Amino acid sequence: MTPEELKGLTINKVVDARGSACPGPLMATKKALSEMQPGEIIEVLSSDAGTKRDVPKWAVKKEYEYLGDVREDGYFRLYIKK
Repeated sequence: MTPEELKGLTINKVVDARGSACPGPLMATKKALSEMQPGEIIEVLSSDAGTKRDVPKWAVKKEYEYLGDVREDGYFRLYIKK
């Protein structure tokens, strides 16, 4: 998806993990997704560069749909569909 498409998604839950070091953002994402219903979309905000690598790999492994990410000033927005 393009950054414009990602920013236009209807988000069901936002995890703001900015300022948290690995594995904090991944752990927060796991917890949030466990509380969500299939088909819902989560947006993860993280300033940790490792999150951009770790979260997509984990999402695919768990058979969630990784939709993409958007680079912002000093952090990333990652999108996952449960």
